[in-house]
Amino acid sequence: MSVNAKHLATFLLGAAAGYGAYKYSKMSEEEKEKLMADLKAKAGDLKEEAEGAIDQATEYFEELKTKGGSAMKEHLADAENLFNELFGKKKGKGSEASAT
Repeated sequence: MSVNAKHLATFLLGAAAGYGAYKYSKMSEEEKEKLMADLKAKAGDLKEEAEGAIDQATEYFEELKTKGGSAMKEHLADAENLFNELFGKKKGKGSEASAT
């Protein structure tokens, strides 16, 4: 069995997790509390950043929808005319059948 990048990455990730668990077990209670407080603060910052990104994405897609709709309305007539020129105007279903 050959070792590929996926196996190597899995091994390194496992080794890093094991080393982290070992270091955590050797910490004093004060160090553990400080580490947990730092992690909670960083998690809170990341949460705020993610919520801001969601708000920005919502605004962006709303603007895109509005501008895209305006552009569609503006150019739809031109596109309809182009298709009519290329393919000819189609009449109702029954009218073509009766003409032949």
